[in-house]
Amino acid sequence: MATGRVIADRYELSTLIGQGGMGQVWTAYDQRLDRRVAVKLLRPDKVAGQEADELRRRFVRECRVTAQVDHPGLVTVHDAGSEGEELFLVMQYVDGADLSDHLTEHDPYPWQWAVAVAAQLCAVLSAVHAVPIVHRDLKPRNVMVKQDGTVTVLDLGVASVMDTDTTRLTHTGSPIGSPAYMAPEQAMGGVVGPYTDLYALGVLLHELLSGDVPFSGSTALGVLHRHLYEPPLPVRRLRPEVPEALEALVLRLLAKDPQHRPASAQEVYEHLALLLPERGMPTGAPLDPTRPF
Repeated sequence: MATGRVIADRYELSTLIGQGGMGQVWTAYDQRLDRRVAVKLLRPDKVAGQEADELRRRFVRECRVTAQVDHPGLVTVHDAGSEGEELFLVMQYVDGADLSDHLTEHDPYPWQWAVAVAAQLCAVLSAVHAVPIVHRDLKPRNVMVKQDGTVTVLDLGVASVMDTDTTRLTHTGSPIGSPAYMAPEQAMGGVVGPYTDLYALGVLLHELLSGDVPFSGSTALGVLHRHLYEPPLPVRRLRPEVPEALEALVLRLLAKDPQHRPASAQEVYEHLALLLPERGMPTGAPLDPTRPF
């Protein structure tokens, strides 16, 4: 894999910006339309072995479904296909900081910012759940904060393809996916739904407010066990300035039983809207997620 390589006679790879077990993400130049794009390259044979062909078929199907979701807060899919052993996904290039880096740079993260990020994520989740698609892998690394403060969610098609077996433990005993953000029903191999993404949103909000995920551990199984059996620490114990209503919402999102979580992303948005800064308040520097409001 090298800079200058051209995918599908069109996309010239330039800079490697991300790498994981599934593949790589590159910035690239679209020679046909003279624009910058992001290209995700996946190697199904590395992940799925015998099931690589089925994974390829699902990948193309999911990319088509993803392309149906038209929302300004969701990364746009431009193209998808396969070349040799690899699958490629061409997406809009998003200029900004991922939420994980944004949190690191602003610690403690202003609670007003956390509310604004979560409210924007609810708008995206509402559109996604209406399809219906479950994202299954909402986490700070999959969220970009752009210069104007708007938030973009990445990795929708890939997440829903690659993580259908999230809950099936691999031979090493580690689940495929992101254990820190995984809902109890996902950890147990149960039915996932919109409520699964709402749990992940609760984990993300807890992390923005407290600086850390609610459950961590030295092994994936240890983390999953805590999701299943341990109550999360209320965030006001760590940051007393967080409004009580926001703490209560995070605890509801983190309910072990999906029935005890809010009914929809829309309902969560309505709770968050009450906590947003008033319109017209002067906003801060670039990357301030309250600016769009």
